[in-house]
Amino acid sequence: MKTVTDATHCDDLMKALGDFREYASPVLRRWGTGLADRLGAGARLLVAGNGGSAAQAQHLSAELVGRYRDDRPPFSALALHADTSSTTAIANDYGVQDIFARQVAAHGRAGDVLVLLSTSGASENLLVAAKEAGRLGVTVWALTGPAPNPLAGAADAALCVAAATAATVQELHLVAVHMLCESFDLRVERRMAVERPAHAGRWTAPAGRDGA
Repeated sequence: MKTVTDATHCDDLMKALGDFREYASPVLRRWGTGLADRLGAGARLLVAGNGGSAAQAQHLSAELVGRYRDDRPPFSALALHADTSSTTAIANDYGVQDIFARQVAAHGRAGDVLVLLSTSGASENLLVAAKEAGRLGVTVWALTGPAPNPLAGAADAALCVAAATAATVQELHLVAVHMLCESFDLRVERRMAVERPAHAGRWTAPAGRDGA
């Protein structure tokens, strides 16, 4: 078995990050801009993942409901795996494969966006959720590990990370989340600059940054 040291891990990450920057930047600019327009018009974001990918998905929803860098209005974003009562009840009554799909059916509306994160791109509960989203007219974006994989094929658009280990894939998914938020906030800032008189006096930036 290959011995992985901290140096090996960092070397692998740096190599993957160099490649990632080239192909991910235009995708994440489109996603961030499009998401800002949709959520600004009243749509919502649904996010889900398993294990470490669940943490990354919830990180994204926290950045949008709270803030990423500077103060701005909150936007609707729901991390489906975070509702433990719903997920455990659905798993118990319908099976683990339906824990996200049933929540998509409950919360999703045409025009919403569902972001699914998976290092393998093969998680059955995410594939079933993507299918349900398609039935409802919810747009599906996937962040996965190396292509090809089933989830990338089931999504409307996918960003597939070419990395050898799940750990590196997850680290680059976090980079992707922050790049998406950068583009999202830039679009929101530009829209608010145009609409500034309507927003005057509504938002006061709180002191500090909570590091979410």
